[in-house]
Amino acid sequence: MKQAKTWGSALLFFLVMTLLCGVLYTAVCTSIAQLFFPHQANGSIIEVDGTKYGSELLGQSYSEPDHMWGRLTNANASTFTDDNGNPVMWYGPSNLSPASEEFEAIVQERVDQIRDAHHDQGGKPIPSDLVTCSGSGLDPHISPAAADYQVERLAKNTGKSESDVRAIIKQCTEQPQLGILGDARVNVLKVNLMLDGIL
Repeated sequence: MKQAKTWGSALLFFLVMTLLCGVLYTAVCTSIAQLFFPHQANGSIIEVDGTKYGSELLGQSYSEPDHMWGRLTNANASTFTDDNGNPVMWYGPSNLSPASEEFEAIVQERVDQIRDAHHDQGGKPIPSDLVTCSGSGLDPHISPAAADYQVERLAKNTGKSESDVRAIIKQCTEQPQLGILGDARVNVLKVNLMLDGIL
């Protein structure tokens, strides 16, 4: 009898906590987010005239000469597909040691790529965020120095003046939160959408 009562109390506790934590709490948090922060709650998607171009929180790979290049990303196609049959991409850190030969080879390949595309920079040091991957593997930002490094190439290949390109970069530069948290950073996707005349 006592054991049955214990099991009954445990089951009741489980059901109540499931309702509170799994249903009500989730519903309240989701409702508050949708009410006060709908853009962020729905993935911070940049949408223009009904077309979704991506999330401002996720890095995309660009290699075209008329687009700004971001950080290296670790994108891999999974065995899963979306509704249209396209493979779903997943991102993640490489977990390579900075002392490994594989890491050195990846960085050197990127350095060569950057040098080939930016002859105008001569021997100017390449900002490290242009040749390394972020910890998450999907950082959408680069430093202002990395963005400025690409200005001459972008001006040459887009037909815009260097001052126009720098003005776009300035518009897409996010300052440290509260003026002290983090560093200034440039959103690569926003810059490229502005270079394309979409934003």
